[in-house]
Amino acid sequence: MSFSMIIGHENIKFQIVSAIKQQRFSHAHIIVGEDGIGKSFIARETAIEILGKCENKQYADIVEFKLAKGKKSIGIDEVKNIIEETTKKPYEGDKKIIIVYNADKITETAQNAFLKTIEEPPKGVFIILLCEKLELILDTIKSRCQTYKLNRLSEEEMMKFVSSKFSGLSEIELKSVIAFSDGIPGRAEKFIDDSSLREIRDTIINVLRTVSTNNLEEILSNENFFVKYKNEWQEVLTCMLSYIRDVLIYKETSNRDLIINIDKVNDVKDIAEMFSFNKLNGIINIIKETRIKMEKNVNSTLVFDSMLLKMQEV
Repeated sequence: MSFSMIIGHENIKFQIVSAIKQQRFSHAHIIVGEDGIGKSFIARETAIEILGKCENKQYADIVEFKLAKGKKSIGIDEVKNIIEETTKKPYEGDKKIIIVYNADKITETAQNAFLKTIEEPPKGVFIILLCEKLELILDTIKSRCQTYKLNRLSEEEMMKFVSSKFSGLSEIELKSVIAFSDGIPGRAEKFIDDSSLREIRDTIINVLRTVSTNNLEEILSNENFFVKYKNEWQEVLTCMLSYIRDVLIYKETSNRDLIINIDKVNDVKDIAEMFSFNKLNGIINIIKETRIKMEKNVNSTLVFDSMLLKMQEV
């Protein structure tokens, strides 16, 4: 893969390539974006460009550090290893690139220990930090880095990505994948490869049907589903919002051509008759509140119970 083969993020790719060619690429960078948005691809291609290589393969002077399996944070010992690596001379040429994944998982103490190296790395060393939550990076580090924020791909870009990646999909399947991915290429790949995500999509329709009954016992019966997929909460909430978006549009226009989840068009029509505009907008706000709580690592069972209760009351 090369920069030209990465779909989307055109301005950022242009900025990076131009800076490298003009030899004004700074020594420390942060690439921030949601999981699956393409941070690692951008980082790898940036590193290859810095080294002046053409082929995407393993190079001794591209060193990657990732969160250890089973660990929730990157501590001082791991950061000392990263710092030590920056002091080693490149194997080829005069440049070395250090890519640190999950940089927002580095503890505050470890970030402080890393600060001097980020501010003044050895000559020829470039540091690229990848993260999802920029607010967890210390301001002192952010101020010393060039930051690139990767945004979700447009529907047109997602169509291009999915079509090139999975050429055998029907038009309905293609639209379903794009609807679920919500502009994030990694989610599209997960949807194709992971049957559990298709189960999420099918089950959410039934959840919305039970919410329409206002029967508290029936609504709370969905708790097991949310607990089962608590680690995929982003996909669950994105799927709910996608359906509600379709229901709102169909209620407003009665135009099935505007529905993204076209393979669920009959379900969308049914649910459109079950909910008022006010209730649908209320549910959207509840889902947004739920997302904020999940991002703050509030107990998932309590969060989803609260969400279901509020949906019944709205």
